[in-house]
Amino acid sequence: MPFLGRALILLGFFVSASVWSAINPSTPEYQLKAVFLFNFTQFVEWPPAAFGDAQSPMSICVLGTDPFGPYLDDVVQGEKINGRTLLVEHINRDDNIGRCHILYVSRSEEPRVEQILKQLDDHSVLTVSDIDGFAEKGGVIGFFTAGSKIRFRINVASAKRADLTISSKLLRPAEIVAAE
Repeated sequence: MPFLGRALILLGFFVSASVWSAINPSTPEYQLKAVFLFNFTQFVEWPPAAFGDAQSPMSICVLGTDPFGPYLDDVVQGEKINGRTLLVEHINRDDNIGRCHILYVSRSEEPRVEQILKQLDDHSVLTVSDIDGFAEKGGVIGFFTAGSKIRFRINVASAKRADLTISSKLLRPAEIVAAE
């Protein structure tokens, strides 16, 4: 992707939903969240053991009902992070979620969120969701809406347990929370 295109995506990451909507009023909530997920790949470091080898792709998985439609696939298409191809996977509860690098937990999975997070105890997975209180329940990043802005909370202790290093550039705009 040309530098200007990447710069615009990064700009979108730090622009509030209300400002972004003023620029493009037809942009739905999950298109913005798809851009957030892509940008998280640039501000989080996974341990080398999280990948099979240097050519292994980075998997962004959506667990449960997919709220993104084509947006997430469109955002990551043709992109590479640290030489790794980005791969979007739509998975169900029977799949091995520990193989994902980013796991977006859909609202459809809310009744079993604690079970899902427990299943990932020994895995380096960046868990993300817009389930209410997700970061407080032990997820790494939880989206929430404040006014008309999409914001996010980060549970630093959960990231550390997953052996993930989060850049200060991502921590700065976030609310930092502790698990319940």
